[in-house]
Amino acid sequence: MSKLVSIIIPCYNASHWIAEAIVSCLWQTYPNIEIIIIDDGSKDNSLEIIKSYAKQYKNIIWRRIPHTGGNHARNVGLSLSKGEYIQFLDADDCILPEKIQHQVDFLKSTGADVVYGDWRHQYHYNNGSYTLGDIKITGQQTDILESLLGTWWVAVAALLYTRKTIERSDGWDETLSTAQDRDFLISVVMRGAKVMYQPGCYSIYRRYGNVTVSTVSRPHWVMGHCVVLEKAERKLIQNKRLSSNYRRALAAGYFDMARYSLFEDYSLYLKLLDAALKRCPDFQGNSKNGIYRRLRAIIGFRRTEQIVCCLLIAKKHLNSIIDTLAGLKSTNLGDAT
Repeated sequence: MSKLVSIIIPCYNASHWIAEAIVSCLWQTYPNIEIIIIDDGSKDNSLEIIKSYAKQYKNIIWRRIPHTGGNHARNVGLSLSKGEYIQFLDADDCILPEKIQHQVDFLKSTGADVVYGDWRHQYHYNNGSYTLGDIKITGQQTDILESLLGTWWVAVAALLYTRKTIERSDGWDETLSTAQDRDFLISVVMRGAKVMYQPGCYSIYRRYGNVTVSTVSRPHWVMGHCVVLEKAERKLIQNKRLSSNYRRALAAGYFDMARYSLFEDYSLYLKLLDAALKRCPDFQGNSKNGIYRRLRAIIGFRRTEQIVCCLLIAKKHLNSIIDTLAGLKSTNLGDAT
C-alpha cells in the first residue's frame, strides 16, 4: 500500500476559496491522502463549508481553534497528521491532480527529504474574471540556504516534505506574522535536509488584483523578512557556519528589502542599505543595468544607489502628478458635456 500523505490546510475567512482548495486535494491521483483542515476562528461560513465536505469524505479531518494565526494552525494540523509525507496548502491556493503522485515518486527515487517544483499565479479581478500568470521556473539551487537568505523564493504549495525532515526542524514559528514560509524552509534546510528541484508546474498561487500582504502594509512585511534574516544569521553564527557566501547572501536579502521599502519609508531604506553593507562591505547590488554598472564603477555602489533612488522617487512623484492632472482633465471634460 502507498504511504500516507497528509495535506494540512490552515483556514481563516476563506469561504470564497476553501472549497476549491479541498476539491483540488480530493482530485489527487495519489490514492492515500488525509486532508487536515484547521479553521483558525473564521468569522465567515468557512467552517460550514469544511463540515459539509467532511460529512461526505472520511479522509477529511477538521478542527476549529481560536484565532491565533496561520502558523499555530499549521502546527496543530501537523500534530494531528499521521502521514509519512507532508503537504502544506493555504486555503486560497490549490494543487493540480498529479502533484502529490509526481512528487512522492520523486522523493522515493532520489532519496531527497524535500522536493519543490514550479508554480504560477492566478490573478483575480473585481469583475470576477481571472487570468493565469507565466509559470515561475524555480530551478535547482546550488546552495538552497544561500538562495533563501538572498532573494529566491518558492510558493508553499509547490513543496512536499518527508515527515522526518519536519520533525527535525523548529516547526512554524508562531511569533511571526509575515515571512513565515521563508523562515520555515530555512529552518528545514539548516537542519541538514536534502532539498531537490523537480521540473513541472502543479501549484497555483492566487493573487487578488494588486493587493497582497506586501502592499497592504509594506513596512510591516519588510520588517518581518528582516526578523527572519536576523534569526537565520544568529543560528549561522552559533553553528560557526557564517561563511562569506552567506554574508553576501544576507546582504542581498537586506538590499532586496531596502528596495521594497524605498517608496514607503526612505529612512527604512537607508537603514536596510546599511544592514546590507554591514554584512558584506564590498556588496555591489544585483543590477544588470549597464548605465548603473558604469556609474557604480566610477563613484561606488552607495553613491550610485543614492542617485538612482532619488531619480526613482522623483519619477514616481512626477507620474503621480501626471495621473492627477489627467484625472482632473477627464472630470472637467465630463462636466462640460
